[in-house]
Amino acid sequence: MRPAFFERMTKPEENRLATALSEGRALARRYRTQLILALRVTVAALSSLALAQALNLRLPLWAVLTSLIVTQMSLGRSVKVASDYLIGTLAGVAYGGTLAILIPHDSELALLGVLALAVAPLAFVAAFRANFNVLPITAIIVLLVPTMQHVSPAVSAFDRVLEVTVGGIVGFIVSFVVFPSRAHALITDTAADTLVMVADALFELLKDYTSRPDGSDLRRRNDRIAAALARLNATGTEAEHERNARLTSGPDTGPLLRTLLRLRHDIVILGRGAGCQLPDEVAQRLVPKLRQIADATGAFLRESAVALRARELPPQLDGLECAFEAYAEELGTVRREGMTQDMPSEQTERFSALGFALDQLHAHLNEVHRVVGEWAPQ
Repeated sequence: MRPAFFERMTKPEENRLATALSEGRALARRYRTQLILALRVTVAALSSLALAQALNLRLPLWAVLTSLIVTQMSLGRSVKVASDYLIGTLAGVAYGGTLAILIPHDSELALLGVLALAVAPLAFVAAFRANFNVLPITAIIVLLVPTMQHVSPAVSAFDRVLEVTVGGIVGFIVSFVVFPSRAHALITDTAADTLVMVADALFELLKDYTSRPDGSDLRRRNDRIAAALARLNATGTEAEHERNARLTSGPDTGPLLRTLLRLRHDIVILGRGAGCQLPDEVAQRLVPKLRQIADATGAFLRESAVALRARELPPQLDGLECAFEAYAEELGTVRREGMTQDMPSEQTERFSALGFALDQLHAHLNEVHRVVGEWAPQ
């Protein structure tokens, strides 16, 4: 049996260790994607160097660099980068090697002239296609390496292609084998986060629509949603590369991205009309119904985000439909009783814009239900 003082001394240390381990696990979960990418890049670099040395490549550096370039966050991006880099390398090797073989450049002045002929046209092409910025770099290597290593331009060109091929293959295999991240999985997580941001923004707008919202807060929300949509567009392109390469059988990403963009447009339209001053009797009848729509919309979008992240069926539309129907019925009653006839023209316009915006929002929420269902296993 351990003495009491020993128990008192070891308990704080055990608590600190448990706390440190818990915080470490939390950080690992939070930065899981970044840690996996760092692991993949490290494995790709070491593997490409080992393979380049085993094959006695003249410049293993380019194999290592190529593997780092090809190893990306998702398989879709790796496919795109690998294909662009290989095409750019082959084109640069063909053009630079042809110039090196056909135009003598033994003197320094001649070398400068050939280098200008190689770089200028390829840099012009790369200015239009940023994914081909490897073109002038490859031509420079093919031209200058022979002068440094005393090999022929043909040998230099062949070495360059072999080095890039080795690095590209290693980078792609590592991306496919070492904790592979598919863009289709990344896109559902980002889309789910975006749905939550949209839910918060719509709730803040609709919970008290007759009060003018905080403009700076609304702009911050819109900026965050816009940034998330930009990330989604990039990830969606990568997901389509995966589909084209038959690396995944997931659904088309287009409908999901378009639906989220339409929801952001709804936020913008509703934000412009927020602060609409209604007659007291109209506000007393409609504001509670708008609050019901705010509650139902927020709950539906958050539940849809959970379903999308888990690839499950979307939530039912019953609560959402009831909220919109209740507002429509109350609006019809208000109009039949003539409560809106004496409203000023500006109020009438903003009131009509609110009705249009709610109709659009209702339709787009139904689209959310459809597209989330498309991502659930059939």
